[in-house]
Amino acid sequence: MADANQLESALLNLAVNARDAMPDGGRLTISATRVVIEESDIDLKSGTYIAITVRDTGVGMPPDIIDKVFDPFFTTKPIGQGTGLGLSMIYGFAQQSGGAVRIDSTPGEGTGITLYLPSSENSAEHDDNQDKADAPEGSGQAVLLVEDDDSVRMLISEVLTSLSYKVLEAADANLAVPILQGRAVIDLMISDVGLPGMTGRQLAEIARQHRPDLPILFVTGYAENAMTKASFLGTNMAMISKPFAIDVLAAKINEMISSPAVERTP
Repeated sequence: MADANQLESALLNLAVNARDAMPDGGRLTISATRVVIEESDIDLKSGTYIAITVRDTGVGMPPDIIDKVFDPFFTTKPIGQGTGLGLSMIYGFAQQSGGAVRIDSTPGEGTGITLYLPSSENSAEHDDNQDKADAPEGSGQAVLLVEDDDSVRMLISEVLTSLSYKVLEAADANLAVPILQGRAVIDLMISDVGLPGMTGRQLAEIARQHRPDLPILFVTGYAENAMTKASFLGTNMAMISKPFAIDVLAAKINEMISSPAVERTP
């Protein structure tokens, strides 16, 4: 019992990671089996689950790397070849579905990642009582997402879509300006701070010329910006620093869209 599109995205992401872990070739295996959990050590309630495993015979990972792989924005790939969002989103998908993720890996022998997802065999009462905190969802509000990294933009867009937001995308500030000048309804703008050519803050100034009350959420990967939030942000603006959990992003979006225009503090 899970969202089909998110499951497809998760399996594709795991398969791509497995491929990348086998630069000299190897075997990629995807398997599924029904399991009954009674007492669990992987944060699962008792019940019936479908365990879907993606396994490779690649380079493998040491324990210190395994401990970090589900952290947002952690990646072992070279700069420019990975966002680090994939596994954290898979972890979030499994949690929100009432399941869990397990990873086992040995350096030089390969990696297996298993998704445990609730089976439809479970009773409706069991499903209703799942002790999980769903990310707050929208109701069709339009979000303009401005991000120059194609992979990051795609992944955040998928999250927004799964949370029932309508997403307008722009790869840079120059593409975002005509959208802001147009007549399309925009309830929130999410912008990377470090855009090429024009910073996210400069874009925000242009946005406010055309839409004075537009809430603006900045995303930054630079920790030093956290110390200058007060001077960086204006009215009805907020900032979220990488790495962030998906539920934190969802809560911040929900807060900004739902609240009246006020001066937002960090």
